[in-house]
Amino acid sequence: MTLEPRIRNSAALLPDAAKGINLLYKAAHSAGVPGSTLELVHLRASQINGCSACVDSGARSARKNGETEERLFAVAAWRETPYFTEAERAALALAEAATRLADRADAVPDEIWNEAARHFGEKELAALVLWIATTNFFNRINATTRQPAPQNWG
Repeated sequence: MTLEPRIRNSAALLPDAAKGINLLYKAAHSAGVPGSTLELVHLRASQINGCSACVDSGARSARKNGETEERLFAVAAWRETPYFTEAERAALALAEAATRLADRADAVPDEIWNEAARHFGEKELAALVLWIATTNFFNRINATTRQPAPQNWG
């Protein structure tokens, strides 16, 4: 079953929104968190939310920026693979908790936060939280409006 998009490109329909989105992107990517970590966090949150457009674009962007196929294929099972650093694992755990807020009474337990804080400074943590929230923002827009992954990549 193929679902048709309900509307096309929300950002194009609301150009002022694109300006704000670009500022969020710039802020999250300028705080010193490695770009590869931000790519992994984006991909994992998008997988959880079932956002095909973001999973597709996130994996392609990560690959274009040097990420290996091995690591991309393993993001969904990051706990069971040896491919990720301790800092990346902490960021992925934070992304999962912040994406699944309703899954537990203490949405982001101290154990998860403290592990992330072992690897990232306060500014970097702020950037990670902002990037996770921004990813979830995109996932919700795309899922609600049924934005598909592109079918014709050249």
